[in-house]
Amino acid sequence: MAGPARRLSHASAHEGPAAVSETRHLLWAGTLASVLVGAFAGTGIFTFFTAHGTAYLSDDPAACVHCHVMREEFDGWQHGSHHGVAVCNDCHLPHDNIAHKLFVKASNGYYHSKGFTLMNFPEPIRIKPGNASVLEANCLRCHGEITEEIRAHGTLGVPTDPYQKADLYGCVRCHQETGHGPTR
Repeated sequence: MAGPARRLSHASAHEGPAAVSETRHLLWAGTLASVLVGAFAGTGIFTFFTAHGTAYLSDDPAACVHCHVMREEFDGWQHGSHHGVAVCNDCHLPHDNIAHKLFVKASNGYYHSKGFTLMNFPEPIRIKPGNASVLEANCLRCHGEITEEIRAHGTLGVPTDPYQKADLYGCVRCHQETGHGPTR
């Protein structure tokens, strides 16, 4: 019995340092991953609070003008016909279900913050196709009864600028100044 026991203890002695080395690598990798995740989360939380990110969780239109490029739209809305009845989220976020609303809000927030941080957004800012369909659905949600006869004859969704592919669709194609007031 001394032979097999000796071989077993001899084999364990050879695997011991390798197992310890592997454990050290896993410990270092875990520590590095934790530090990177912590740094990323900490930077994100710091940026969120420094940029008053909680304002974007509200329905307050003033949150939209934290980015100076939206000032003209905000000023136009204040003087426009929808000022007394609708805020930005009423027109620019879906109302079909909460999951869709939060997804669009988070997606817009990500793309807006990325564009404004990196300063790589188009000027003038153009609505994207997905957001144009949300806007169109909200026009019809509030004004469906009025537009029923028009919609009975087909779609309103025709882009006016084939190069932008999302310039003005549907209702906004003819009623450009309705939500944001007169263009300057």
